[in-house]
Amino acid sequence: MSMWEYANPKRFMEWTAPVVPWAFGLSGVLVVGGLFWGFFLTPDADKFGSTVKIIYLHVPAALMAINAWFMMLVASVVWVIRRHHVSALAARAAAPVGMVMTVIALVTGAIWGMPTWGTYWVWDPRLTSFMILFLFYLGYMALWEAIDDPDTAADLTAVLCIVGSIFAILSRYAVRFWNQGLHQGTSVPVVTGGRTIADIYFIPLVICMFGFGILFIALVLLRTRTEIRARRMRALTARAARA
Repeated sequence: MSMWEYANPKRFMEWTAPVVPWAFGLSGVLVVGGLFWGFFLTPDADKFGSTVKIIYLHVPAALMAINAWFMMLVASVVWVIRRHHVSALAARAAAPVGMVMTVIALVTGAIWGMPTWGTYWVWDPRLTSFMILFLFYLGYMALWEAIDDPDTAADLTAVLCIVGSIFAILSRYAVRFWNQGLHQGTSVPVVTGGRTIADIYFIPLVICMFGFGILFIALVLLRTRTEIRARRMRALTARAARA
């Protein structure tokens, strides 16, 4: 059986129906458990005190803000190449989730920045690229709402998503591109290996990261199911109006 059969709207609705509640349940356990462990069971850091604990919100949210856009990019490319409607709806469904993650990352970063840098905001390369990414999220969602024809909207938002991916890449690797930024490097490098965070903080952080990742999947699946239902409803309404 081809993997594309699972993306057929009917098959998609069938296999995601039991997955969504389990994904929400697992993400709830991981997120709540990781945050409780991180905020209440880890000691204050020698240099940053209790402010270091904001990483349990900031890092997972920032990671998902970037990866959400990459997921939208893949779905948009699939739409452009195969004209697969579920992929376009999945990209649309992921945008608000990614936007909220970006807001969480920006707000927690500002809260962390005050005791660390003495200011809530600096025009650091990573912070600036994250702000631009947030604006791209808003523009992407606005473009979907501004165009009545869904296929045309999917085409134009796919182009916008591809262009916006440049800023998603900058957000991920800004510290490597520009050494003069105030923002610290990645605490948990995936490609290069090694990390700059102690085990006592690392384990709950990884739990939170997995929790946020599964929560993102659950939200995107749920919102995609909603988008499919909404498209079916519009099609039925239009058919009834022509009858």
